[in-house]
Amino acid sequence: QVQLVESGGGLVQAGASLRLSCAASGRTFSSHAIGWFRQATGKEREFVAAITWNGARLNYTDSVKGRFTISRDNAKNTVYLQMDSLKPEDTAVYYCAADRRGFYYYAIAPPYMLTDFGSWGQGTQVTVGS
Repeated sequence: QVQLVESGGGLVQAGASLRLSCAASGRTFSSHAIGWFRQATGKEREFVAAITWNGARLNYTDSVKGRFTISRDNAKNTVYLQMDSLKPEDTAVYYCAADRRGFYYYAIAPPYMLTDFGSWGQGTQVTVGS
């Protein structure tokens, strides 16, 4: 089982940048694809980005392409989400999650369905003012 803790959220103005971190404990972290999701008040949790266990394949939702970058450092058991050119509509609680399968399953393409992920962090708030 992988335990995840997000950090790096905050209050910024539109156009600013933030870098979120997802720190993991557990010996199997490097075998899991990791995803970032977000949930705005009154809305369902939605996919933002994901990365395969080896970092070779990335996936983004259309609304963040060209602005957000997901990366990972398996030596540090950490996944990052660099968020640039932030917009007020990016305001949400951001969660990271590890895929349910592990065992280096997702190598060709990372998962993106919420149900593909099992272990979740507690979330970090990102608020973007206009």
